[in-house]
Amino acid sequence: MDTLQAVILGVVQGLTEFLPVSSSGHLQLANEILGTNLDPESNLTFSLTLHAATVLSTIVILWSEIWRLIKGVFSRTFTEEQAYVLKIIISMIPVGIVGVFFKDYIEAAFSSIVVVGVMLLCTAVLLAFAYYAKPRQKESISYRDAFIIGLSQAVAVLPGLSRSGTTIATGLLLGNKKESVAQFSFLMVLPPILGNALLDIVKGDFGGGVEVVPTVAGFIAAFVTGCIACKWMIGIVKRGKLIWFALYCALAGAVALATAIF
Repeated sequence: MDTLQAVILGVVQGLTEFLPVSSSGHLQLANEILGTNLDPESNLTFSLTLHAATVLSTIVILWSEIWRLIKGVFSRTFTEEQAYVLKIIISMIPVGIVGVFFKDYIEAAFSSIVVVGVMLLCTAVLLAFAYYAKPRQKESISYRDAFIIGLSQAVAVLPGLSRSGTTIATGLLLGNKKESVAQFSFLMVLPPILGNALLDIVKGDFGGGVEVVPTVAGFIAAFVTGCIACKWMIGIVKRGKLIWFALYCALAGAVALATAIF
């Protein structure tokens, strides 16, 4: 992989991590188009590097909210911030189980463009349902809703099924407010990605494959575009414009399947 390819992949990751179009699916498609030809371990390592960059961009954009939660956690009385953090922890349970027991099976699925195409079509359907559904708007995300949104995040580890799109759509279908769901969706992904990266470092799976300069270039590209996309996506969800992403995912899914078939 050269530096230009790494930058392109970083931009793809930064944009698609927050837009509801599946970052994993687009990274797989971009790798196919660019012909990076990375072995599975190197591909996973580079993908985790790009995910770390988008985690950092999330922290930068939502820092005021994150800092408020951190301060609230240390309160001697049970606060709204502590309840919110508890909901995030509850939402992590399903994806934690999937990561521990089914990680190898999921990584094997990343090699299939057919899986990516089908999951992109599923993302399109889910976003369309969320757009046309008009449920009651709840004041806050409940513990039950947090767990259900967590289940959707666990399913969305499949390549092509957008994590942000799936969790936001699930939250909207459950009747939660748009701005609340968008913020919760972006915050709930921080612990699983950081935990996954730490687990790979402990196991010795994090390293090798891609040279330092391309890796750094990809990280910077993903971070910068991630900051832009995170702020942009919160505004898009508030305005309720998810239908355009449903149409895009349907088109991208059709192209992926056509590529695999023909």
